[in-house]
Amino acid sequence: MPFEVDVRDRIGEIVFDHPPVNAFDSSLWLELPGIIHGLAERKEVRCLLIRAEGKGFCAGVDIKELQADPNRIVEVNRGNYLSFRAVHRCEVPVVTAPHGFVLGGGIGLCGASDAIVAADDAYFALPEIDRGAMGGAAHLQRIVPHAQVRAAFLTGGQITAEQAWRLGGIAQLVPRTDHVVAAREFAAVIASKSRDALRIAKQSLNGIETSDIDRAYRAEQGLTLEMYLHEDSQKSRDAFVESGDVAGFGDEAGET
Repeated sequence: MPFEVDVRDRIGEIVFDHPPVNAFDSSLWLELPGIIHGLAERKEVRCLLIRAEGKGFCAGVDIKELQADPNRIVEVNRGNYLSFRAVHRCEVPVVTAPHGFVLGGGIGLCGASDAIVAADDAYFALPEIDRGAMGGAAHLQRIVPHAQVRAAFLTGGQITAEQAWRLGGIAQLVPRTDHVVAAREFAAVIASKSRDALRIAKQSLNGIETSDIDRAYRAEQGLTLEMYLHEDSQKSRDAFVESGDVAGFGDEAGET
């Protein structure tokens, strides 16, 4: 199953397990918001924890789907938007626990969450500029400062979890071997609080944000659609799929 769900000790846990790189097609992105909402509505749940199995947290969208049918971008965009909004507006706090690569949609999930507990091997990247797409900078700006976002976005470069932690965007940075335990312990502290207090606190924190993250990301998606009208976009996807290489993962990874 691409998404494994478990509830224990007042924590609703969602685990990504979709080899080879936890990249999701449009149908999976459209499925994820319902899973998030369903867990948050359970009265015994006071915190959500999103983590992953495999080599990395999430490689974003399935480029193979878009390379085969560019018109799927509309459904992909919709699934991404609804997933990130579900995390951001979730009734209870959401903790993300990334390890390894955090690309594209993976950044959207982390950036929309309330706190990040990262493994020391995690890194964030927006390779969209080399994939014929746009989007993701709005959520990355909730993790690292604007200047770092621009540099990473325009170069397709990486920001390590250590850099993000040093810049104040990550709650905890822990060794990979201790990652799952540390993430659950962090979520357990939140889950020990009153559900009503957490619900109201989440509303308060969202209410005082200086920008509307959902609206900002929607604007980015409009430009993604515009980019897909350029022939360079299709050329980028074709070249990417032919290379079979995702940020150095090797030829086993045909998705991002």
